[in-house]
Amino acid sequence: MATHLPLSAPLEAYESQAAALLRGHAAGERAAIDQFHENHPRFLDEKVTWLPLPLSDEEIAQQALTIDDARLAVARSYGFRDWDALASLVNEAAREGSPVREFEYAVEAVIVGDESALRERLAANPALVLARSSRVTNQDPSVHGATLLHYVAANGVEGYRQRTPANVVEIARILLEAGAEVDARAGMYGGEYATLSMLVSSSPPAGAGMQVPLVHVLLDHGAAIEGVGMPKWHSPLMTALIFGFRDAAEALVSRGAKVDRLEVAAGLGRVGDATALLPSADEESRHRALALATMCGQVGVARRLLEAGVDPSRRNPDGFHGHATPLHHAAHAGHLEMVALLVRHGARVDLRDSLWQGTPLDWAEHGEQDTIAAFLRSQGAQE
Repeated sequence: MATHLPLSAPLEAYESQAAALLRGHAAGERAAIDQFHENHPRFLDEKVTWLPLPLSDEEIAQQALTIDDARLAVARSYGFRDWDALASLVNEAAREGSPVREFEYAVEAVIVGDESALRERLAANPALVLARSSRVTNQDPSVHGATLLHYVAANGVEGYRQRTPANVVEIARILLEAGAEVDARAGMYGGEYATLSMLVSSSPPAGAGMQVPLVHVLLDHGAAIEGVGMPKWHSPLMTALIFGFRDAAEALVSRGAKVDRLEVAAGLGRVGDATALLPSADEESRHRALALATMCGQVGVARRLLEAGVDPSRRNPDGFHGHATPLHHAAHAGHLEMVALLVRHGARVDLRDSLWQGTPLDWAEHGEQDTIAAFLRSQGAQE
């Protein structure tokens, strides 16, 4: 599928995409093979439902697929649970005056940064600022129920709509001044989270240079700096560190976020705070601290933790990219000093991650970290 259709497209246009996808599969076209591989449940892991199975293009090309399979793959590429969910929303979005249409077009204004259209829609229907998405998705939970403000974070909503316009700060202000609930929670990643936690773990606003300004806008309008919602991504500061957004983490600290846990001090690279907190920290806090220190490239803190006996070969904890070890993450990120430190303290170079079955050397090569790959080979890592 070359492009995503606009919201105004009729269902027939999606049917045409499904038919073209099926023809592409029959012809062995790489793009069609990839779309089936990345979207059809037949070719995805049953437990890690976003993870494509290790199948070759030839294996997928040999599968007998029908137009219903193509419809499902198309629906999933738009983030819907199935074709019926896609068709329902497309039909409602075409119906003049429907709540779905009003909300969906307001979302479009948010993600493209159309201030005029957004103001006009909110003026005509003030309740829109509190409205929620009714899309039935293939995620957990199936209806995320995001508000317009959640779309500003560009995270946890349908992938092709995770976009950050240059004027996103003004878009956020428009919504907040119109009465958006800054700590409203939506169903994302198996829990319920507010916009701030989704923002500080989101690549599009960070890549656009808008993540930190948005952090300040949300806090200016009363966002809970210590977080609301389910435990996993409850803390915006911890979430920012886990996903490697250190500028966002420092912005939160500058506004008063607490640095009172060993793992937080570790991720921030605050050696003095980490040293003070280390004696009273339990084993799991130390485990989390090493995970964050290595992911964030904080060599000084990592050295203190390793000298205190934290195991460098233990997989990271759940919620801290627990499919891999500290050495995997340091190798992929290009932290040569960290890699050398971990190996010097006994980190195993032969362990494989639980998702892609790759060693730290594989991760270094995937990340095009040639110097680190050469170092790991010198330490006995095998191809």
